[in-house]
Amino acid sequence: MELSRREKAVELKHNNYNCCQAVACVFADETGIDEPELKKLGAAFGSGMGTMGATCGALCGAQMILGMRKYQGKGIWKDASEFFNKFNEKCGATICKDLKGVDTGKMLCSCDDCVRNAVDLLES
Repeated sequence: MELSRREKAVELKHNNYNCCQAVACVFADETGIDEPELKKLGAAFGSGMGTMGATCGALCGAQMILGMRKYQGKGIWKDASEFFNKFNEKCGATICKDLKGVDTGKMLCSCDDCVRNAVDLLES
């Protein structure tokens, strides 16, 4: 049985891919960029850009794919903003440390679910 994109992304995340890489790489077929290059591109965006203090890597990866899909020579701010807001609604935050509950002790959304949600939003 073939895994869905969302579960393939989670599988990648558990096999040496960060959240950004996992989301971006399951959409490699749409980008014209091969998976190893997408993995390199997303390398610095995992764990809230390496510190858990910044934007969720899954959200970053999804926004990269959104750009590949929508960019036609002018800004895609409206699309990016809508996607950001939908992710925030679905996950409860957009900052890695807030999602993980670093300061509060209350996790809002696991990394696996952030990855799943980012993929689901790209597919909807």
